[in-house]
Amino acid sequence: MRQVKERSLTLMNPSDFPHQPIELECGEWHCDSSGVSKIMKDREESACLHPIMPVERLVNIDTGEEKLRVGFYKNGIWREFIAGKLDLFDASKVIKFAALGVSVTSKSAKLLSEYLCDIETLNPDIIPESGSVGRLGYIGDGSRFSPYVDDLVFDGDANYRDLYAAVTSCGDYDAWLSEAKKCRSDSLTAHIMLAASFASPLLCKIGCLPFFVHLWGVESGTGKTVALMLAASVWGDPETGRYIQTFNSTQVSSERTAAFLNNIPLCIDELQLSRDSHGHSRFDVYQLAQGAGRGRGNKAGGIDTVPTWSLCILTTGESPIVQETAGAGAVNRVIDIECSASGNVIRDGFTTSSVIRQNYGFAGRKFVEALTDEVTEQARIRYNELFRTLSAGDSTEKQAMAAAMIVLADELADRFIFKTGRTLTTEDISGFLKARSEVSAGHRAYNFLCDWVAVNASRFQASDNNGEFWGKVDTLQNKAYIISAVFRKALTENGFNERAVTSWLRSNNLIEPDKDGKNTKYTSVSGRYARYVVMQLADNNNSNAAAYDEYTELL
Repeated sequence: MRQVKERSLTLMNPSDFPHQPIELECGEWHCDSSGVSKIMKDREESACLHPIMPVERLVNIDTGEEKLRVGFYKNGIWREFIAGKLDLFDASKVIKFAALGVSVTSKSAKLLSEYLCDIETLNPDIIPESGSVGRLGYIGDGSRFSPYVDDLVFDGDANYRDLYAAVTSCGDYDAWLSEAKKCRSDSLTAHIMLAASFASPLLCKIGCLPFFVHLWGVESGTGKTVALMLAASVWGDPETGRYIQTFNSTQVSSERTAAFLNNIPLCIDELQLSRDSHGHSRFDVYQLAQGAGRGRGNKAGGIDTVPTWSLCILTTGESPIVQETAGAGAVNRVIDIECSASGNVIRDGFTTSSVIRQNYGFAGRKFVEALTDEVTEQARIRYNELFRTLSAGDSTEKQAMAAAMIVLADELADRFIFKTGRTLTTEDISGFLKARSEVSAGHRAYNFLCDWVAVNASRFQASDNNGEFWGKVDTLQNKAYIISAVFRKALTENGFNERAVTSWLRSNNLIEPDKDGKNTKYTSVSGRYARYVVMQLADNNNSNAAAYDEYTELL
């Protein structure tokens, strides 16, 4: 108090606002209950018709950008907002704060921006300074986790303020824990969803890629959405529109939301909302599974910072999130779990949703605080063991990676949160992993081509063919001669890359190359000369994926 009193005596022109939060040096500005003004030659010009002043300086610990918390006095109360200096000190931009209640016009905007700049410059030691953050997750050197840091202020985009506020605790921890334990023991799917939620902050610690866990089923009432709410309640308010998002959003919105969440899971409900007018989903798994957004230019001629994230994406819908024609990389990054009416994910959805709507947000903080350096090092060793075990099977490395993270997170969650001694095993999760042949885009394309030839058998017969001629089927050698243009059209129209598929077929000796090395042969079929793709058809001996020489991943 003595220091404040001594400092106030040194101010040459102190501010005199009613009930002001701090007293600042105003220089040549006149600051009292009537607002802010300045003598300009022979007259007094007003910058603002009510008291306004910067009350705190915020320095973002990620970017180093400085922002100001600005307070203004109207109707007997002080109100505040946070804004960047680029907006506050630019006359063309400061006028937008009129929407928040600041008395500023195009005429007074220049004076107001000058006043805010002057008073911030005149009071470097008086205006308090605090660290700030514009996102969630690990910050700095990874020793702190937003929002679980008491001395940090949120200075991010106002559009994400509600999402930031949703990651909080509410209600009774024991009530949530009891309900979560019950769901965890009743349903393997609910158990996996909870484990995947806890796995999200581990990804950057272990060094793994983002992955999806997708619940789907055509039947309503199986508990998919409640299971997603249960997973979301680990971190915050599980209401849709608060923490849980929907698929009714653009690619840019999804990227920025993932970057904002950073290390806590992104929960998205109702895949069917992403469908276009033709019923096709517009959602692309790659855009989130890569862990980095799109590079974009800015008006200044440079490029914006590419948003990045390291988290799990938990989703629900009425259909699988990746289609049969999707690339191997997309299929690889998704653990699909079908939910049938005969086995509900949540037995009593009404009770569970009621409990977690009122009690949430405790477990995430406890889990993050338990991840000390010693625990993290032990987790890395355990992850490698799980990964080797899962990779030894028929699944791909990326599928094994996601499964190992889920099992590891469940073991840690049971150790620090649930303490039941019942954890997921590699056998539990293996049933949901895709085999290498299911992941391979080339293998799926080959299966499609064999079915396509069978469905269009009449097009491959010289006699009794009143429609288009596509080639022939040699039943003795079990080969199909397909006109190359028809072959290319069939693949392209069904979402496959013709060059990639042809390359895979050739590497697996399923097409016969020409003498000059081309993938097609110029020959006569039933008297019709053309270039044909000569493809070996599947039979009992080569229909199994294990018969192929090697697995080739197609991006």
